[in-house]
Amino acid sequence: METPQQWQVWAQAGPSVAPIDVIGEPGVRQMAPLLRRRAGQLGKMALEVAYACLAGQRDVPLVFSSRHGEVARAVELLSALAQGEPLSPTAFGMAVHNASAGLFSIARADTANQLAIAAGAASLEAAVIEACALLADGAPQVLLVLAECPLPAPFEVFEDCHEQPHAFAWLLQAESSPDKGFSLTWRTRGSDDALPAAAAAVPASLAVQRFMLSGARTFEHVANRQVWCWSRHA
Repeated sequence: METPQQWQVWAQAGPSVAPIDVIGEPGVRQMAPLLRRRAGQLGKMALEVAYACLAGQRDVPLVFSSRHGEVARAVELLSALAQGEPLSPTAFGMAVHNASAGLFSIARADTANQLAIAAGAASLEAAVIEACALLADGAPQVLLVLAECPLPAPFEVFEDCHEQPHAFAWLLQAESSPDKGFSLTWRTRGSDDALPAAAAAVPASLAVQRFMLSGARTFEHVANRQVWCWSRHA
């Protein structure tokens, strides 16, 4: 899914999402080849949507969110370390959580504030809180980029949802009217707030993206000890 129309069709299709067959990687043609080659699948997805969302705007703070980040690179480095092989400095540099944000900044020569967030199943919500803090601190807009890939072996046995590769970007700004925009609140999870079945659950970030595109009024996401409540105000 790449175009707005494809995303809208997907959002209206219902709560279940079929597995996505990934063929190739995003082109990220706006980035110089020397930098682009350093990014893997997750990084290229994040960069592609960041460029598409921000276009030519500059000096916009960036919040990058990913639950797992470049864990596949980390597994490769750990495997090499266990086998006594030398580690690649480039691979190590691109395995850190803010690698994609760093590439985006270098490619654009943009010194705007950047944050990289990982907060488990609530990583998107944590990124929104960080973005709201930046807006409250005076930023006119904040770019939020989320990117996820399935866990690699041997960590895939710990997946708690149907992981799928995906990325999207939101350009956020504060809404002065309480009757417009969106709001995010949370409450402590109670005994009646059951976690979704692992086999049927899609990644929480995709579930929220569907809510944003579907026109629904509310959506609740259970993560750890919290219930995150998304609301649309027309």
